[in-house]
Amino acid sequence: MRKRPRTADEASGRAAGSGSAARTPAGAESNAAADRKSGVVCVGEIAGAFGVRGEVRLKSFCERPEAIADYSPLAAGDGREFRLTEVRSAPRGFAARIDGVGTREEAQALKGVMLYAKRSRFAETDADEFYQADLIGASAYGLSGELIGTVSAVHCHGAGDILEIADADGTRLVPFTRDAVPDVVMAESRIVVDESLL
Repeated sequence: MRKRPRTADEASGRAAGSGSAARTPAGAESNAAADRKSGVVCVGEIAGAFGVRGEVRLKSFCERPEAIADYSPLAAGDGREFRLTEVRSAPRGFAARIDGVGTREEAQALKGVMLYAKRSRFAETDADEFYQADLIGASAYGLSGELIGTVSAVHCHGAGDILEIADADGTRLVPFTRDAVPDVVMAESRIVVDESLL
């Protein structure tokens, strides 16, 4: 969940939203809009086996990484369902047991499986809070009403979030502040951008 501050100066002093929303995993921005339309959001990935007793290593894409357990059972892109149990912190992520996975070989065979949660399970957002998965794929219009592109990624940096807007000529970056993005209409998957700041 991303909060939208008034200005870039305000952004550098704020904390990110306190929810457990999913971030978009690196390299998966192009799938986020399709996932949103299908009602799911990528919340993590199985990174391989952990130990020798069938546990898996998880990469969490949630704002609060430990919140991945809150969305269990999770689904893979091919429809398989994974019920996480005994999720705990581990080096470079989390370790978890998955019902039905009992050996290291079974766990290792799941490496690279992306894990999805139903969008309906996410908490409602407050005003000026947005899930990254909802922003990606939104149409971006200028103040004049002219279509300028589509949100292709959300980059999260300590000084504030940056929206990447793609069009036929490439990509442009804009700070995700109320001054730069004065209007966000999630029901229409549309944002308004002050094009003078691009």
